[in-house]
Amino acid sequence: MAIFNFNKTKPETKITPILPSDIYDMGVLELKDIIAPSALRITPNNIYLGDKVARTFFVISYPRFLTEEWFSPIINLDKIFDISIFIHPIDSGTALKELQKKLAEVQSQISTKEERGFVRDPILDTAYQDIETLRDQLQQARERIFNVGLYITIYGKNEDDLDNTEREIKSSMEAILVYIKPALFQQEEGFKSISPLGNDTLTIHSKLNSSPLSSLFPFVSFDLTSNNGILFGVNRHNSSLVLFDRFSLENYNSVIFAKSGAGKSYATKLEILRSLMFGVDVIVIDPEREYEFLAEAVDGRYFNISLTSEHHINPFDLPPPREDESPADILRSNTINLVGLMRIMLGGLTPEEDSIIDNAITETYALKDITPDVDFSNKPAPLLSDLELVLAGMDGGESLAQRMAKFTQGTWAGFMNKPTNVDINKQFVVFSVRDMEDELKPVAMYIVMHHIWNTVRRNLKKRLLIVDEAWWMMKAKDTASFLYSLVKRGRKYYLGVATITQDVGDFLKSPYGTPIITNSSLQFLMKQSPASIDLVQKTFNLTDEEKYLLLESNVGEGIFFAGLKRVALKVIASYTEDQIITSDPSQLLAIKKAKDDFKNSL
Repeated sequence: MAIFNFNKTKPETKITPILPSDIYDMGVLELKDIIAPSALRITPNNIYLGDKVARTFFVISYPRFLTEEWFSPIINLDKIFDISIFIHPIDSGTALKELQKKLAEVQSQISTKEERGFVRDPILDTAYQDIETLRDQLQQARERIFNVGLYITIYGKNEDDLDNTEREIKSSMEAILVYIKPALFQQEEGFKSISPLGNDTLTIHSKLNSSPLSSLFPFVSFDLTSNNGILFGVNRHNSSLVLFDRFSLENYNSVIFAKSGAGKSYATKLEILRSLMFGVDVIVIDPEREYEFLAEAVDGRYFNISLTSEHHINPFDLPPPREDESPADILRSNTINLVGLMRIMLGGLTPEEDSIIDNAITETYALKDITPDVDFSNKPAPLLSDLELVLAGMDGGESLAQRMAKFTQGTWAGFMNKPTNVDINKQFVVFSVRDMEDELKPVAMYIVMHHIWNTVRRNLKKRLLIVDEAWWMMKAKDTASFLYSLVKRGRKYYLGVATITQDVGDFLKSPYGTPIITNSSLQFLMKQSPASIDLVQKTFNLTDEEKYLLLESNVGEGIFFAGLKRVALKVIASYTEDQIITSDPSQLLAIKKAKDDFKNSL
């Protein structure tokens, strides 16, 4: 079929056939049609691209020395801009001729001034030394000379927006004696040079040798993107993905500091969900019952630890010795931990009482035929009531037995004076202590962590222990000391400890607070309160810009530290992940209502 176009402007009617293929070609969109702006206008100062305005600058002057991170303030500006760096090598032979000529000119000027009796010019002396040094390095092939074009294009909604960004960039660069100018009447050439076509149409260059040129590479906006690991979030400066594996660092520990509502539990649950997909076992100590729904969603185990709970943990349990451990070491270590537990339970011990408790624990184990020189792997462990009986029969132990009675006979006896019936045989396990009385929470968290530690030592496996609201552990010296020992020793057993807290002050008041931070290779600082920001800044050596970033961060945003690298991070979850891990009460109510409606419809 053909369509005919009748042209009636001429005396003779001419019929031009239009084939279907021509109509199809006219309607086909090409890539340039899709990416092209709706309008384009070029002025001496700017380029107007649809509803955006762009302005291109070039670097015209550099200082005598460039530090390694001089470009960092520009790369990490929280603005939208493009940067192009064009490097054109110069033949070393040609460069040597030019340097020799320049050296002769400078030497002539110095000699002329000396003949006329003028005072020596330090600028000329310095220039002579620099040229001579560079000439020697070129001759020895230790340096090369390049023509370098450095172009920056900024974008904004209007000219005022561009002017503000220009002032910010200029002030940052002029502070280090790097000067830029706008490409007046060359905005088109500047924009073409910035586009990803690799064409240097602006051709405004400065000569740099290899050493200062190397300060531009790599770009100092750190990328934490690797082939292994999980997605922690998006780099807020360059929108790259922050992919990282905590088990690739020198230790596997992390800390998260954030004020209430900043999204620390949300970020933690997201890491848990993604770590589970890579075969990592995760154990959580949950003080606020925030991980129950996540445990249900991933078919994990959830233990509610309270005085009326059906779940019990016997603190006298002993792990079987490993191949590189002796029974005596296991028994001695557990005795020391039990003495620490008694200090927390009884509100402190005098040196005499400490010695009595130590002897009593040893005798209690011996009553069950558990001694350093026997195999106790299949023998039942004693209970707290057994220790009470031993103390009651020892000189000086009567008062200790009376103080312990409320844990063995009173209302507090249900939790710890029974054999252990908690089995950690799932990939994801949660211990909730929300329903435990506040006075007993440090005791419960200590016992739970001791039980977890015994399980971890039993067999090597990639594990992650989450201690939420860790300031509870830092309130008592013994619990803080035990947490620190896990952080220090966990790597040997393939264990990473993630410490999370909102009360930075209480955490750092403990003598173990700062050591826990320094022994954590991963650190995530989220939105902070004005009352604690100065302490956080001092502890983590933050700049003023990073300090204000933490004060102004939105939910799920902060600064992510991995070893020596740090990036501004935004935590992003998919819709399905968000439905599983959200802590927003309004979302939880909506999810609960949807579940109830579904059940009622069945």
